Amino acid sequence: MLITSAFDSGNISVVKQDTPQDVRLLINKDNKSDFYQWFHFRASGVADTPVTYVIENAGGAAYTEGWDNYKVCASYDREIWFRIETTYDGKALTWEFDAEQDSIYFAYFAPYSIERHADLIANVAGSPLVKTSVLGHTLDGQDMDLVEIGYGAQGRRKIWLAARQHPGETMAQWWMEGALAYLLDPDNPVAAALLDKAHFYIIPNMNPDGSRRGHLRTNAAGANLNREWKDASMKRSPEVYLVREKMAETGVDFHMDVHGDEALPYNFIAGFEGIPSVSDKQLSLLNTYQDLLMRISPDFQRTHGYPLDTPGSSDLRKCTDYIAETHGCLAMTLEMPFKDNADWPDEEFGWNPERCRHLARSCLDALHQMIDEL
Repeated sequence: MLITSAFDSGNISVVKQDTPQDVRLLINKDNKSDFYQWFHFRASGVADTPVTYVIENAGGAAYTEGWDNYKVCASYDREIWFRIETTYDGKALTWEFDAEQDSIYFAYFAPYSIERHADLIANVAGSPLVKTSVLGHTLDGQDMDLVEIGYGAQGRRKIWLAARQHPGETMAQWWMEGALAYLLDPDNPVAAALLDKAHFYIIPNMNPDGSRRGHLRTNAAGANLNREWKDASMKRSPEVYLVREKMAETGVDFHMDVHGDEALPYNFIAGFEGIPSVSDKQLSLLNTYQDLLMRISPDFQRTHGYPLDTPGSSDLRKCTDYIAETHGCLAMTLEMPFKDNADWPDEEFGWNPERCRHLARSCLDALHQMIDEL
């Protein structure tokens, strides 16, 4: 038996793997940071062998409430990720599994590798509706990819979509995969109607370095990108700096920042209610969008989420607050669960890539219904 994680987005350290009944593991911290919770590793030589996996430092993770009622993700082929019963005792995360094949992968959520990201960019670049460009480079030298859809159109609404400021929130890029497929489907009349009125600027992965390194929340410098928007710099947070500069050039009429929440088993939206210049129009648009999305998708709800910001309490280091304040537009943060959607649970797969893709389609349907109001 062997435990390994020396691959794209891998993260685990082995304390002990002498016997299958007691495999002891540790999650590594993000570089230059105390954040950790993302894990992704391969167990090989385990066919027909009951193995007990114990992550010893789960109790010190960034969001320990994320372990309550959590089920680990597992896959033989790295395409279909199913859930395994998991226990958390306040210190360690433990699961037992008897694999049917020689090797199996485990992860905090279905991973989305940099290689899959590269394939995504290459695939969409073939559409005549698409222009791809590189805004600049990360601290590790990776490309910051921008996908524009409807390139060459004039006078259309400027729609910005961004995902994975926090690299361990891989559900955000599965959402992006669904959004891009929806917009580029030549048989989709709603997409055609949207593209008649909107020019899309899409950042499928805001944090390539953290993604490749197997980080939960930060980039190569240990920066939480969702706290860098007010004072972004090429030295510490080039990812945000480059996107912020492009937004200043194009303008923004609508922005969705796609994330995942460790603790709450629901899909919900967080807004910008506390920004200094908040307007009645912005708040009305935010309310309208959420109501539309809730009617369109049973996977979205408004009962559970973050407390509303009180007036004047905004943090302009955060993406949504910064963009709403700077551009006077409708901006929001979409949160999806690491666990499952408690309103529509799936015991075998939990919240999963395909449901992320479906939610993306619903989000664009909602945008279509209110595009004229932006």
